[in-house]
Amino acid sequence: MARFQNSARDPRIDLLRGFALVTIFIDHVPDNPLTALTMRNFGFADAAELFVILAGVSAMMAYGRAFERDGAHSGLRRVWLRCLRIYLFQAGLLLTTLVFVHQWREQFGPEAADLAPFFEHPVLAISHALALHALPASLNILPLYVVLLGLFPLIYAGIRYAPWVALSLSAAIWLGANVDHAFNLTNWLDGQGWFFDPFAWQFLFVLGVLGAVVLRTHGGELPRWRALTVASWAYLGGSLVLAAPWTAWGLPDLRVVSFDPPDKTALAPVRLLDILAIVYLALGSPRLRRAARHAWAAPLVVCGKHSLEVFTLATLVALVFRVLFDGFGPIWQLQALVNILGIGAMVALGLLLERNVVAHKNHFGKPVESGGVT
Repeated sequence: MARFQNSARDPRIDLLRGFALVTIFIDHVPDNPLTALTMRNFGFADAAELFVILAGVSAMMAYGRAFERDGAHSGLRRVWLRCLRIYLFQAGLLLTTLVFVHQWREQFGPEAADLAPFFEHPVLAISHALALHALPASLNILPLYVVLLGLFPLIYAGIRYAPWVALSLSAAIWLGANVDHAFNLTNWLDGQGWFFDPFAWQFLFVLGVLGAVVLRTHGGELPRWRALTVASWAYLGGSLVLAAPWTAWGLPDLRVVSFDPPDKTALAPVRLLDILAIVYLALGSPRLRRAARHAWAAPLVVCGKHSLEVFTLATLVALVFRVLFDGFGPIWQLQALVNILGIGAMVALGLLLERNVVAHKNHFGKPVESGGVT
């Protein structure tokens, strides 16, 4: 297996993560007009798949290097500390959300039906939530990352010593989650499973880990095979035809067959193939590497480098505007403000955090660890 000695970041990963963060923010605000332009309208997969596979790539680049350079004890410590950090952000998001919604309920009446158990049985509900057993609809992403990153030491060992066995086992678990949708963790709030079934989504994370190995083996680029490139473009073209909301765009429906949206919870095969095609074309393109170094890309790159903090802020802004939309309706003033304020705040936070990293590096001679999810 390729060794990870070079500490340089890949700006393409940060650019794509920043793009995914902005897309997730837009999609988390119903009635946001920009949702018509996000990934989910142009294919089977959306920004969640993009972010998870990039999390696998980033985890291998960061923690695989730590295991090799500093040993198992240091690597495990770094993974554990990052899992704890993500968990604390999740807990902070939960408590902030509950306080905000409680105040809104006091002033304007009931809101957010999925949070009702937290106000009816607060001690019980919060204890379940802190145990990652109760996941509100808007707070179900970070728990997935806690689980995936917590599994990384096992994934790393499997990829290093028996990659085909590790990949086959991961694929078998993913397949089991698609065959039996009860193969999932339970969400206490509704008695159903996690919206992002970790038994299914771990496969995408593992593929990201393997992708980092392939990138390292080939000098930072995915090998470009003409047949696979053509197949990827053809698949994405087909997914566009079947998934795009043609009539909502005011265009003739180009679908020749009816096609139900593929299951997201269990990461349906067509969604998996869609994101693999996207990532293969993106990380095999020299143009993306050049683009990631341009000044225009800097706002997205800094968001991707500090993804945990940026994601947390975006989640809170999206919550505020969801409530405002419910209270006052999706008037155009709010629709404009949510995107200007939300995306602007994300970029501003990313730039501020990056400025602090640069200042720390100049003062101490080495950068502080990025605040990204992985």
